[in-house]
Amino acid sequence: MRTTSGLCFAGVLGLTLAACAKEAPEPEKVAPVEVAAVVKGTIRNLVTADAVLYPRDQASITPKISAPVRRFLVNRGDHVKQGQLLAELENRDLLAAVTESRGQLDQAESSARVANASVPEQVTKAQTDMEAARAQTDAAQKLLDSRQQLLKEGAIARKMVDEAQVALAQARAQLDTAQQHLTALQSVGRQEVVKNAAAQVEAARGHHETAQAQVNYSEIRSPITGVVTDRPLYAGEMANAGMPLLTVMDVSSIVARVNLSQAQAKDVKVGNEATLTPTDGSQAVTGKVTIVSPAVDPNSTTVQVWVQAVNPGERLRAGASVHVTIVAATIDGATLVPAAAILPAEEGGSMVVTVDETNTANHTKVQPGVREGDLVQVLFELQPDATVEGVQPGERVVTVGGLGLEDGAKVRVVKPGESAEESKTPDGKNADEKKPAEGRK
Repeated sequence: MRTTSGLCFAGVLGLTLAACAKEAPEPEKVAPVEVAAVVKGTIRNLVTADAVLYPRDQASITPKISAPVRRFLVNRGDHVKQGQLLAELENRDLLAAVTESRGQLDQAESSARVANASVPEQVTKAQTDMEAARAQTDAAQKLLDSRQQLLKEGAIARKMVDEAQVALAQARAQLDTAQQHLTALQSVGRQEVVKNAAAQVEAARGHHETAQAQVNYSEIRSPITGVVTDRPLYAGEMANAGMPLLTVMDVSSIVARVNLSQAQAKDVKVGNEATLTPTDGSQAVTGKVTIVSPAVDPNSTTVQVWVQAVNPGERLRAGASVHVTIVAATIDGATLVPAAAILPAEEGGSMVVTVDETNTANHTKVQPGVREGDLVQVLFELQPDATVEGVQPGERVVTVGGLGLEDGAKVRVVKPGESAEESKTPDGKNADEKKPAEGRK
């Protein structure tokens, strides 16, 4: 009897417990998340791209004359100064032409001096001839007057008067000729003689300078200070006019030519600081933007930007590839969040998940700005209710665990790198609910 009653009581108790267990609500799921604080700080707008290095200055030296190379005075790798003699071409025939032209110039100058000296003598002679013609004319006039008087007195025949008139006409003609000659020598003749002599001197001088220039062309000098990077010929080989004989580069500074998209180039300005990082892993160098092309390349639709940097020890070589980082702007007082906190919003755009004092997740739509490393600038954007504006410094944003987290969900903040299982005790409670004496293994 007692056994039967006990069994009945146990059965009823079991059914009651089972019913209570079914009716007990399931515990609310709490997602573990990692958070970071929103901060105010400084962030830089960095524009990055790959580029090729060029020398600051380069001269591809080509001779102006064709002649064999007599000798080279430099080799590849030699440092040279501006104006330094680098090579000599065969020029013995040119030196002979200079000597000949020098003689022609001296002869022309001597002839000019003789011509200038002879002009006064010719003028003096013309003046003497004119005075003689005038005296002869005066004598002929007196003879005619005398004979005409004698003819009136009947002392001489008419024929003698006629002869005196003819003599006077001849004398006057000679006087006119002498006067014209003197006038010509004193004006046009003198100028033309001097001009002709000067023209001959200038022609001879030009010929001499041309010959001397040919000799100078046979001496190959460096137009810039730099290092010899190419010398394709050897002594004795033919150097042709217009063909490169030597190449000199000034690599004391190098220029990285960067092709940026129009979106990247819009904030880049002359004077912006930049860093050039060689692809071979060598030490980076700093420089500045010196040129921003005012035009877009029609083929690549890019904008070319030049960054110039000092090349210590000439360790960076022209033609090498580098990674260029340009500081287009420095923004002070920016609102910054970790890049991992930026998530895609359901309705489009970007958002962050903030965690309030009650450990409740809230979706906040934001507009990302400048990014540098692991930090992103947040630009405020009004919420649909127009009462909340973005995120504020000091707020907590989810960096791990925010993807797929519903708005208003409860979360549990864990330390970076700590998993959800590690944050619980063996009995299923949170680690922070354990007593301090138990600790975490």
